[in-house]
Amino acid sequence: MHYLTLIHIDSTLMAELPDSEYDCLMRGCFEKADALQHDGRLLGSQQLELPDSARTLRVRDGVSHLTDGPFAETREFLAGFNLIEADSMDAALEIARQFPWARFGSIEVRPVRDMQAVRNRVGAD
Repeated sequence: MHYLTLIHIDSTLMAELPDSEYDCLMRGCFEKADALQHDGRLLGSQQLELPDSARTLRVRDGVSHLTDGPFAETREFLAGFNLIEADSMDAALEIARQFPWARFGSIEVRPVRDMQAVRNRVGAD
């Protein structure tokens, strides 16, 4: 089963982190990610640019509205994600625990829906 780990970062906690420590944490993350990818458990990962580079689109009553940045005002922002393969939610959480970012925000682990099953159900196959 596939799981998406959404990495949310608290910008105030990250601002307190010295550059050298951040670099060390990132090197460790890349090493863990490379090992997980080699084992076939990491299917994809990517960091995101900061929220101030985002645009949010909403359509209400047929009218498009664009705003700068993310929708919600929050201390945490979505910083990146990992798409992983795991046998269970517990196994996916164990993979998420291998990365340090929950110390600086949170890591949401969510099962990925089987889109082919949905396509079949709605007759879009």
